[in-house]
Amino acid sequence: MKSEVIPIIDITKITTKKDAKAAIKKLSDAIHFHNYRYYVLDSPVIKDREYDRLLLQLIELEERYPDLKEPTSPTQQVGGAPREELSLIEHPIPMVSLKTIYEEEVVRSFDATCREVLGITEVEYVAELKFDGLAVELVYENGELVVASTRGDGQTGEDVTANIKTIKEVPLVLKSHEGVKPPSRLVVRGEVYMSHARFKELNQKREEEEEDPFANPRNAAAGALRQLDPKVTAKRSLQIFLYGVAETTGYTFETQWEVLTTLPKWGFKVNLKYSRICKGIEEALKFHNEIGLKRDDLGYEIDGVVIKVNNVTDQEKLGMRVRDPRWAVAYKFKARQEPTKLLGITVQVGRTGRLTPVAELTPVNIGGVEVARATLHNFSEIERKDIRIGDTVIVERAGDVIPQVVGPLEEKRTGSEKKFKIPKSCPVCGKTVTVTDDKKTAICTNSSCPAQIRRSIGHFICKAGMDIEGLGWKKVNQLIKAGLITSFASLYSITIEDLTNLERFGDRSAQQLVEEIAKSKERPFHSVLFGLGIPLVGYQTAKLLAREFGSMERLMKAKMDELVAIDTIGPEIAQSIINYFTDESARKTIDELKKAGLKMTAEADVSSEQPFAGMTFVFTGTLTKWTRDEAGEIVENLGGKPSSSVSKNTTYVVAGVGAGSKLKKAQQLAVTILTEEEFAALIKQ
Repeated sequence: MKSEVIPIIDITKITTKKDAKAAIKKLSDAIHFHNYRYYVLDSPVIKDREYDRLLLQLIELEERYPDLKEPTSPTQQVGGAPREELSLIEHPIPMVSLKTIYEEEVVRSFDATCREVLGITEVEYVAELKFDGLAVELVYENGELVVASTRGDGQTGEDVTANIKTIKEVPLVLKSHEGVKPPSRLVVRGEVYMSHARFKELNQKREEEEEDPFANPRNAAAGALRQLDPKVTAKRSLQIFLYGVAETTGYTFETQWEVLTTLPKWGFKVNLKYSRICKGIEEALKFHNEIGLKRDDLGYEIDGVVIKVNNVTDQEKLGMRVRDPRWAVAYKFKARQEPTKLLGITVQVGRTGRLTPVAELTPVNIGGVEVARATLHNFSEIERKDIRIGDTVIVERAGDVIPQVVGPLEEKRTGSEKKFKIPKSCPVCGKTVTVTDDKKTAICTNSSCPAQIRRSIGHFICKAGMDIEGLGWKKVNQLIKAGLITSFASLYSITIEDLTNLERFGDRSAQQLVEEIAKSKERPFHSVLFGLGIPLVGYQTAKLLAREFGSMERLMKAKMDELVAIDTIGPEIAQSIINYFTDESARKTIDELKKAGLKMTAEADVSSEQPFAGMTFVFTGTLTKWTRDEAGEIVENLGGKPSSSVSKNTTYVVAGVGAGSKLKKAQQLAVTILTEEEFAALIKQ
């Protein structure tokens, strides 16, 4: 085997930084090459143990010389440091969605419009799989991955760069192949997904740990990609297919097929096996039918076929609508349905006390997935569809939703079926249930209900909340059953002696958990606020409220006009906050947590003496010196306020590479615009 494929390096003899740098480059280049062979070409040229040896050598050298570790190092694909939140990234070109079509005649109508506008009798299309995952955008500068984001609202998406790097199929450094060099700037788009096999493994593990299983692979992939800790993402074994180019510098594509065949030469994984050039719409429809028969054997979720006009010039002639292009459509498959028996209806109790009916079914295979439970949405739906226990029902499994009961087959009824009655008392604690007039919402009124406590505690101790390491669902359930957890504050009364009396707790593990619980008292005020689980208050909003009001005492007294005056907080969120703090049990919870020693005030000094006090900063485009999180934190530490939207109240817009609509809006509103270098100079002042 050639030395450049398996570099022969004795790292024990490396004693200088210069030699280490050269060795790290050789190892990195070799590992990138083998990742490409294994994950993109599916054609490895070395054995796993040889690959592992190269990676271990690289890890050891980077540990010895940490300042030589590059952002594009293969070791970054095992997960970096956790973050407090996902910041927002503006797309250089909006990530629009595709028009969804379910009927063949509508596809033919799309073709007729294309032929009429282009003035031709037959359009050449490219037909591709419509993957059922999470759409992402990757930006490369000078061949290196600099930022990755989700679709979001189409204009801005969440920054998932650290998490994307954990996907082995994503090249951190682009390659040249067959004389085709990657452009200096390249923006590509694709779909992150989870295979059926990995999804099954993940759910089995979650059930063993008494955690709720994911509804489908798409939800599992989306949840994994949005993790705050990239190491968690790395364990989920996500995969990706790339299918489009949004922007290039120094390279031009003439057709979509050229895009699909060129991307692999730069190191990207593309699903060419199930893509086809189609001469006219009939060939595209034939491809759709063929794929419909194969979809259950693919090993991953798809929910249709995307049909795109192949010629890029023709795409430009056809143009865009407000929300989607005129040159492409998503022709979806019909939802897969099967009949089965409704054995019973169980009622789940959520974190806020809401009751949700779930259908218990005779297990049925729908599109390769065994379904034994399905959502009934709410009690009003059961009544409206006249669904009865004992009915033969039609169960539908559309690709991107939880299996659901479509309705009963009334002709199959025998007379033994029973109508379902909305419970008057909670199935978990037995306390009173209140039901809205439209029967869409039923709530357990007991805030001490074990089901509510279990889910509330799970939210309270999560990474963005109190971040209590070592306290998973199994232990939460165990502590609730033992009577040690009855509220948030009761966590802080647990002793080592309490724990050592329980199964699976030794002296050391008990001590570790008590120490972790005590350590959580140092979590910042906004984490405490998020952990409370106020309806409609997510992490970003909690952080915003903590910064604006500074203390729990001030926030509890906040009026509607004060809340809606804050950027991104509307009347619905404001009313939810007011409702929460007027509830006596919520106020009691806060008082107990305060006595337990949790932080009820924001630490940041926002006095007028700070240089950025009263200033609002918006970051747009790709920053090179900092991530947006880091830049925002600098602003906060100097008394300023980072924001995601530009308004007349914005003090500065800091524009990085590829700044788009926010920069234009700042120009329209005459807001001062800073380059990244000018922002750095302002900080130094």
